[in-house]
Amino acid sequence: MRKPERQILKDYDLRTTISRSAILRLFLRNSFALSYSDIEREIAATFDRVTVYRTLKTFLDKGVIHKVLDDEGSLKYALCSEPCSTIEHHHDHVHFKCNRCGHTSCLDNVTIPSIALPKGYVGGSMNLLIQGICDLCQLKN
Repeated sequence: MRKPERQILKDYDLRTTISRSAILRLFLRNSFALSYSDIEREIAATFDRVTVYRTLKTFLDKGVIHKVLDDEGSLKYALCSEPCSTIEHHHDHVHFKCNRCGHTSCLDNVTIPSIALPKGYVGGSMNLLIQGICDLCQLKN
């Protein structure tokens, strides 16, 4: 079970504001990564673009959320499932994009296999995207 937004903000030494709480609630309500458009669509009448961008940047910088790229090169954001820091995110896990519903989810219990790079190459972060049909869409068949 996930912590309430106030506790998450406190854990990351973030002041509780209306915008931070609202955007964090969006992430807590959804089990899939959210694009800026998804977030904007949900709270467009409440907060301006600058507030949303600043909140997302703060969450990224503090390690509350991480970036997720999908097959279209679109940037999405997902909650960090394990504590991350302002210095480093720990997200060497698989992302899964459903071909039916279009949602991209973090599969934290599936790790990316180690890859031997050629001599002279030094790896950093890894991102693996698998496409197929998610568990919820499978149930709809």
